[in-house]
Amino acid sequence: MRYAVLSDVHANLEALEAVLQDAQQQAVAGFLCLGDFVGYGPDPDACVERLRCLLSVGLVGNHDLAALGRLDARRFNLFARAAVEWTQAQLSGPVRAYLERLQPRETFEGFLLVHASPRDPVEEYILDWETAEDNFRAAEFQVCLFGHTHVPVHFAHDGVRTHVFPLFPGAPRRLKPNFRHLVNVGSVGQPRDGDPRAAYVIVDTQAATVELRRVEYPIEAVQAKMQARGLPRPLWERLSEGR
Repeated sequence: MRYAVLSDVHANLEALEAVLQDAQQQAVAGFLCLGDFVGYGPDPDACVERLRCLLSVGLVGNHDLAALGRLDARRFNLFARAAVEWTQAQLSGPVRAYLERLQPRETFEGFLLVHASPRDPVEEYILDWETAEDNFRAAEFQVCLFGHTHVPVHFAHDGVRTHVFPLFPGAPRRLKPNFRHLVNVGSVGQPRDGDPRAAYVIVDTQAATVELRRVEYPIEAVQAKMQARGLPRPLWERLSEGR
């Protein structure tokens, strides 16, 4: 089976719609979302409503928890905190109730799914091989899919050391059975790897592969909405840089 795995949509409806259209053209059997439906972007309710009926699994992320008041927004930088406070005032009752039901960690088809990391599914950033190796040692899993950093990457552990592999669009990577794997699926709504295109991953459970997809979307339209809603300038300027 082929599944589209999304993360860090961050209320960017235009990016989400572009990703959903691309995924449907890839004949996926279902959708998984690894959290941070909201935060930063201008369309929190619309993004949650668009996704929740499509998902086989949805996780809650740190920005979702902050928008629900379950994580202290003072832990965020000033711009992210301002976006959280704006988002809190936008969430409808049904959207809030949906997000409240989500967990930050689930299993699906033999995969461990987390928002951030296996040992801290809400807030830890896996940005380097050392942190990845600590997580391989801290939890039992064969393949873990995660997000949170907004940077797609593949960490693989051979039983002795951790290897780091870049993910290239349209180039499936095999999940070798003699390795353990941590795969970051990137960000739909706010990429931070220098590529402003929306990112997501297709997992093929039969072929045991992951494939990064990059999708163009109308960034200027999102920036205009963010500006009109009074969201901080750095949050919408960074979209065109992928930072």
